[in-house]
Amino acid sequence: MPWSRRAALLRDLVLGVLGTAAFLLDLGADLWAAGQYALRGRYLWAALVLALLGLASAALQLFSWVWLRADPAGLHGPQPPGRCLALLHLLQLGYLYRCLQGLWQGLLVWQQATPSEFDLAYADFLSLDISMLRLFETFLETTPQLTLVLAIMLQSGQAEYYQWFGVGTSFVSISWALLDYHRALRACLPSKPRLGWAASAIYFLWNLLLLCPRLLAVALFSALFPQYVALHFLGLWLVLLLWVWLQRTDFMPDPGSEWLYRATVATILYFSWFNVSEGHTRGRATIHLMFLLSDSVLLVATWVIYGPWLPADISLHTWLAVGGICFLGGLSLRLGYYRWLHPSCRWEPDPVDGTRVDGPRSLFPCKRYQLLSNRRVTQLAWSFFPKAKDEAVLRGKGEVNGIL
Repeated sequence: MPWSRRAALLRDLVLGVLGTAAFLLDLGADLWAAGQYALRGRYLWAALVLALLGLASAALQLFSWVWLRADPAGLHGPQPPGRCLALLHLLQLGYLYRCLQGLWQGLLVWQQATPSEFDLAYADFLSLDISMLRLFETFLETTPQLTLVLAIMLQSGQAEYYQWFGVGTSFVSISWALLDYHRALRACLPSKPRLGWAASAIYFLWNLLLLCPRLLAVALFSALFPQYVALHFLGLWLVLLLWVWLQRTDFMPDPGSEWLYRATVATILYFSWFNVSEGHTRGRATIHLMFLLSDSVLLVATWVIYGPWLPADISLHTWLAVGGICFLGGLSLRLGYYRWLHPSCRWEPDPVDGTRVDGPRSLFPCKRYQLLSNRRVTQLAWSFFPKAKDEAVLRGKGEVNGIL
């Protein structure tokens, strides 16, 4: 195998290790913070941290278990018996098991002198599922936890060392999930060009800069009115859930689990944009942006009226200025990305052998890519890159995820 391919495989293997380490580090930071709150008598804060952690973990295990059950029999080769897998998910270890499984497959592929097309495709299949689960974990657990710790810091007027550590690990996890998800969408469409580091950086920056003002808005509202933030979230979440339902999503293998996906997407939309269906993407994105902006403006009005409730050393004007700069910067980068950096639907293979060298996800020709297809992520990729669907045919709902 050429050195360039081995280097790409090694790079993705290292990135997988770092992604798993970031997840464990963020988990450790949350448990550390909960323990510190409990030792200081802040039992409500500790309970909130653990509740967010538990709910997000339960949802993540459900996604992982449903996907494993829906995959074709024999796809994953030798693995623990069904009862052992069920026990792993019941013990909240299903996602970690998937991460280790993906790392092991990546290591096997890297060690082979000439890896088979199926081994490469299977490593890709596993990594795409892990990317989706990582994104869900980010917006179900990491983002709410970051909002909570910011609200606690604003309400108390001070920040402890373990809180700063939690903020840092949360931003690392969010950054990693956004970049990995975008690369996963691009990688599962062989018709797309390679994802450059400049485009990755711009994509990450506009997502993060638009996310920061939203987190700040909710955190400040939570610091001022902690008793009303749950009602605020529930009200917007129900509206967003209705909006997702009206888009007739078809992501999960059965109607019951589809509602789990819709509820998760509604939670993501509470913080950031997430495209789930084809057609009129620009219009839906604009509606969502205006919806969140209007809600944030209402929260800003609340801050202006009840600003004296904040501790004296909290400068409201400084926070508003930071939030405004982040929003304008993120919006500018978003417009620039879709104007100049968003990929076209055409891709020309490398003149050497017709393959791309962008990690194991793309080490095989476009035609052979269809040996093994992850329907879940590919469907989202077609929504994100609608022109790419002209080059492929989406399988019907009755068809299974896996081998074509």
